[in-house]
Amino acid sequence: MDTLHLVLNAVTVIFIAATMFAAGLGATLTGLRGVFTNVPLLLLALLANMVILPLLGWGLGALLSLPSAAFIALILVASSPGGPFGAKLAMVQKGDVVGGAAMQVLLASVGSITFAPTVNALLTAADVGTNVSLDVGALVRTVALLQLVPFAIGLLLRRYATDTAQAWHPTAAKVSNITFLIVLAGMLLGNWKDVVALLGSLTLLAGFLLAAAAFAVGTLLATGPAERRTTMGGVASVRNAGPALAAIGIAFNSQPAILGALAGILLSGLAAVLPIATVLGGRRNAPTPLAEPSKKISGAEVPR
Repeated sequence: MDTLHLVLNAVTVIFIAATMFAAGLGATLTGLRGVFTNVPLLLLALLANMVILPLLGWGLGALLSLPSAAFIALILVASSPGGPFGAKLAMVQKGDVVGGAAMQVLLASVGSITFAPTVNALLTAADVGTNVSLDVGALVRTVALLQLVPFAIGLLLRRYATDTAQAWHPTAAKVSNITFLIVLAGMLLGNWKDVVALLGSLTLLAGFLLAAAAFAVGTLLATGPAERRTTMGGVASVRNAGPALAAIGIAFNSQPAILGALAGILLSGLAAVLPIATVLGGRRNAPTPLAEPSKKISGAEVPR
């Protein structure tokens, strides 16, 4: 089992890095500026992900009277924004991939700081669990290393070596897809008894409802065209498992019941939002994320 966990951790690292690298290959500095200078969009996204969704997770746990392990897992998930799959969900729905990737990185960075205080406040209010104490510096470094750095490298390649970016983008996307499936399979294999025990329980329903509600909240609390709004909904619906797993290991001694509940909540959440993204993608024309904008020279248009 220790070997399985080591392999799963390694594949998870590859998945996160590959996903952010692929997102960077499809981004532009102009597109990023359009997101980071849109103050209403930023404030609404922070409100949705840092305040409303954690409270929603707490409310769902109380409403469904979840057992302690599932309640803790739900709060951990709800309090951890910026999941790496958010950029991929933007690709699936043919939405604003650049805006989605930028917002995902921002939320993951801010979330690495707000995660522990938010979880502690909610667990204290719910009178469940123990005090969660995490190394904020370590979380920030992890976000920087696994998300910011690959994204920045992909962005630089897109800016200064477009041909290379075009050649590498399909491979990076395939690696991201394959490793994500392996991560999900590994989570199920490592905690299959606990996940099976959740079948027919309200834990899976809670994960499904949280993700669906997060998609709706993220979409409603966003500005811009429909593609951008639903992209923000997708980013909100996919939470960051990294801080949650760290908290379970440090504060809860890797209790199998909490790990199993976490896996079930994440999987049921994906079951809720993947069909939504797929339907949206089927209704939209396929984008060309690596196509460079053109400029006119002597009446003719040539790529930059």
